[in-house]
Amino acid sequence: MTKTNLLDFDAQHLTAWFAEHGEKPFRARQVLRWIHKAGEPDFDAMSDLAASLRTKLKETACVEAPRVVREELSEDGTHKWLLDVGTGNAVETVFIPEESRGTLCVSTQAGCALDCAFCSTGKQGFNRNLGVAEIIGQLWLANREIGRDVDGNWPVSNVVLMGMGEPLLNFDNSVSALRLMLDDHAYGLSRRRVTVSTSGIVPAMDRLREECPVALAVSLHAPDDALRNVLVPVNQKYPLRELLAACQRYLEKAPRDFITFEYVMLEGVNDSARQARELVALVRDVPCKFNLIPFNPFPQTRYRRSGSEAVRRFRDILMEADIVVTTRRTRGGDIAAACGQLAGQVQDKSRRTLRLQEVRA
Repeated sequence: MTKTNLLDFDAQHLTAWFAEHGEKPFRARQVLRWIHKAGEPDFDAMSDLAASLRTKLKETACVEAPRVVREELSEDGTHKWLLDVGTGNAVETVFIPEESRGTLCVSTQAGCALDCAFCSTGKQGFNRNLGVAEIIGQLWLANREIGRDVDGNWPVSNVVLMGMGEPLLNFDNSVSALRLMLDDHAYGLSRRRVTVSTSGIVPAMDRLREECPVALAVSLHAPDDALRNVLVPVNQKYPLRELLAACQRYLEKAPRDFITFEYVMLEGVNDSARQARELVALVRDVPCKFNLIPFNPFPQTRYRRSGSEAVRRFRDILMEADIVVTTRRTRGGDIAAACGQLAGQVQDKSRRTLRLQEVRA
């Protein structure tokens, strides 16, 4: 008999599963706390459960995160795990430790269908969406692999859905995982400490605003439609005017009073002073901050990283317009864990071009 992986259930679905097995709702809350808050996979260790329930759980259920294929540790303390998600596919997740927080970068798909021009993941093709257990399992696993600190706190304090894939094209599974991250019986993270990054799937942005508003980061990367159509092809379906209108709608329920715009700096492509001024005009009506990201080259790319002087000039023009700007410090570059470098291993069975056409339809 195939056992049910309880990592696949948020609180609502776990309660329903327990009800199907004749158990009261409070049992679901108990097990949720054991699995996620305590990080415990062994039903025998769940000491406040009745012995008969523990036996039933051992017979019908399991707690299984994706299997670690390889772990790498950067000189700067960044961890990267390659995780087996079956059918010949592996995804990557990255933990970035800092003095005041620990951020986990989580993948939501095996590969990506959007084929953004500067992203290594998109060049791998696309196979499938990850299930809830495969998404939340990255958080569950990272906490257990690194372990609690001297004060008993788990290492991950912030989560960003910025790994492999487009979270909003795996909406239901991503949102179930988000709900577990926010649930006080599970991880209890603040909505301000959980961020979804999107390339701009406008209808799904509106759904997220209504169903589970967390912090939002938008991959912008260009000040006009012509260039963004090349760099972020989904812009052909949801152009900048529609995207920025969706950002303004999202702010009505967002936990932060600004949208973060991600902007990868590409030499001679999107980093001129003129383009910086166009960007200022573009986002004038959207409360926002910018995160300027050094491009991380990968094999077969034709792009190059902007020079430090170009980045400084670009940043200064935005700041002179009273826009908050940060320049992301590259982390984990020695283990290919930096932004845009996650590749994993993807069996491209989806015919990526056809999948992209479906997104545009």
